[in-house]
Amino acid sequence: MSWVLKNVTLYGEGDPVDVALHEGVIAEIGHGLSADEELDATGCVLLPGLVDLHTHLREPGREDAETVDTGTQAAAVGGFTAVHAMANTEPVADTAGVVEQVWRLGQEHGHCDVFPVGAVTVGLAGKEMAELGTMADSAARVRIFSDDGKCVSDASLMRRALEYVKAFDGVIAQHAQEPRLTDGAQMNEGVNSSMLGLAGWPAVAEEAIIARDCLLTAHVGGRLHVCHISTAGSVELIRWAKGKGWDVTAEVTPHHLLLTDDCARTYDPTFKVNPPLRTQADVDALREALADGTIDAVATDHAPHALEDKETEWGAAAMGMTGLETALAVVVQTMVTTGRLTWRQVAQRMSETPARIGRLEGHGRPLAVGEPANVTLVDPGAAWVVDPAAMASRSRNTPFAGHHLPARVKATFLRGTLTAREGKPV
Repeated sequence: MSWVLKNVTLYGEGDPVDVALHEGVIAEIGHGLSADEELDATGCVLLPGLVDLHTHLREPGREDAETVDTGTQAAAVGGFTAVHAMANTEPVADTAGVVEQVWRLGQEHGHCDVFPVGAVTVGLAGKEMAELGTMADSAARVRIFSDDGKCVSDASLMRRALEYVKAFDGVIAQHAQEPRLTDGAQMNEGVNSSMLGLAGWPAVAEEAIIARDCLLTAHVGGRLHVCHISTAGSVELIRWAKGKGWDVTAEVTPHHLLLTDDCARTYDPTFKVNPPLRTQADVDALREALADGTIDAVATDHAPHALEDKETEWGAAAMGMTGLETALAVVVQTMVTTGRLTWRQVAQRMSETPARIGRLEGHGRPLAVGEPANVTLVDPGAAWVVDPAAMASRSRNTPFAGHHLPARVKATFLRGTLTAREGKPV
């Protein structure tokens, strides 16, 4: 089936045009175009399909929280055409067999492309390097490796991993958390943690690992990607490493761009997340760094949890928030409506650069004739209220419940096939 998007603005720039999608590609851009199906896109912005570097799909092992099917439906609703599925499944994605299972499930369900992330260490235990080479050579063609949820805290092992993945142009994505500084930590260390009587999570626990890993990356000439940075100090370290010309990239989550540790004052475990919500000064530094390019990408860290794992007392609650369906709207609220980013820059940070970091083909491509029809149609004027019950994700642990957000994804196309429309998966 062919589609024509009528009167749409590419990247939010210039005059409206018609865009025809046919046989998996952008077939024509012009005026007066026709197709099997027509979608009125007056007032809407067309972007390359969004790419998430950091998604937890939970399958295999925790299908009570999310599955590849439900998670990719949520991704499509949020405007994503590709996601990277983190390795902390049960069993851990530390072998070719497990990453191929996740990849094939993504192929089967077809809501978006799924690119598995391989574990750096066996069982995420931080003791022995996993089968990085076999995962890279598997059908899943893994290029990102991470123990996310846990830090590769052993410096010698981290060095060897950075060296090893050079052979196939891989990247190590580090969850920067010095475990000896965060034992029992519950939230950001500061005024609020003292007032609430919760064990503090110091910024230096993140920053110390980032500094070490930047130096290791420079030493071996590898590629490092730093997951979900959350502090002003982390921003300065990434800026320093980039200034040295080292191959270091970093991501920030939407929730770290908007929320602060003041949210913890309610003791609502929805706001318990790893790394923790930080201060307003940290939020301001993250926004500035995303705007100036120090932070390369926005990644959701979509972390769904079953009801019983979040609706409990703070200390016992699991860490994590859902994010796929709200990510773009939060970025619009914090970065576009404030004048920090243009729509074209949103495309860079949520599509083009993530695709480049993950070495993806067919995603993050220009909106041009002949390019793959992986596109997202956004209505900038469609303000909406977040309703957890209406979400496509199997889990409901969104920190934005009841929030009024600007801009909503009107439609998502994967290789020209409609995968979501008006907030619902197709």
